[in-house]
Amino acid sequence: MRWKAVPCTPGPGLLSEGPVWDRHRRELLWVDITAGLVHRGGLVERGDGSGLPDVSLLSTLDLGRPVGAVAPRVSGGLVAAAGTDFLDVTEAGGRSLIAAPAVAGDGVRRRMNDAKCDPRGRLLAGTMAHDLTEGAGSLYRLDPDGTVATLLDSVTISNGLGWSPDGRLLHFADSPTRRVDVFDYDVTTGTLSGRRPFAVFDEGEVPDGLAVDTEGRVWVAVWGAGEVRAFTPEGEPCAVVEVPAAHVSSCAFAGPDLDVLVITTATEGRSPEQLRDEPDAGRLFVCRPGATGVPVPPFADGPAPASPSGTAAHDQQGPLS
Repeated sequence: MRWKAVPCTPGPGLLSEGPVWDRHRRELLWVDITAGLVHRGGLVERGDGSGLPDVSLLSTLDLGRPVGAVAPRVSGGLVAAAGTDFLDVTEAGGRSLIAAPAVAGDGVRRRMNDAKCDPRGRLLAGTMAHDLTEGAGSLYRLDPDGTVATLLDSVTISNGLGWSPDGRLLHFADSPTRRVDVFDYDVTTGTLSGRRPFAVFDEGEVPDGLAVDTEGRVWVAVWGAGEVRAFTPEGEPCAVVEVPAAHVSSCAFAGPDLDVLVITTATEGRSPEQLRDEPDAGRLFVCRPGATGVPVPPFADGPAPASPSGTAAHDQQGPLS
């Protein structure tokens, strides 16, 4: 099965990444990693008869450092994997340090890359070297109490992250291996075991961010191929979403029904000549591929704040509610 994704209104980013649906505010979050920007947008009617939504940019926050990903917090605001730290980012844009994972003092400059909350609301986030030094990255778990555990070492570019509908499997990509691997995941302890290959890609095709649907299919953004590819729970190819930008960086299911696949792309690594042929590179794209996403929980750091009306602030609804 094949679909074509269509571009959205917000302007292109250098390295747009990390889309996540804030289901309580009914808004989309995404980042521009190297620009250090966090964007928030709403899904709105496109008005062209396609039945697909557009994205309306609501706000942008400059963190002043590379930001790999953000996640909504149950207590309000965001947790950001930025630089090599985990930051608390308030609704007003204030920020403070939650935790700083121990990083080797070897002179290698590192930054956070992809991050996502597990079924219990713990944040998994990986690092990579700015110069792509092989094996210089790690995969960490940030617990709601602020403690950090190292889950994997000797990672080059930590990417992917998506759990099966029952939470017992974690899909993960160390991108230069050209492989998505799957682990057994202990939801109670937040630990990994039993790593094995799930899907393998050809030369020039790099697995990047991914999302999982309620049928257990894994939707993988393929950097260099201009596609998102879906795989059955057994790792067999089953669908393709065509994207008119070669550097497809990530994807997430969004919308009140989690039936809209939002796809991020990048201009980074493309020459001026290539970008002339890809005028929408760096933008967000959307399609409806006939699948429903597994909800991604917020960071479980405490009780939800009350709104002035006395109802939970995270129950507010957005444009397409």
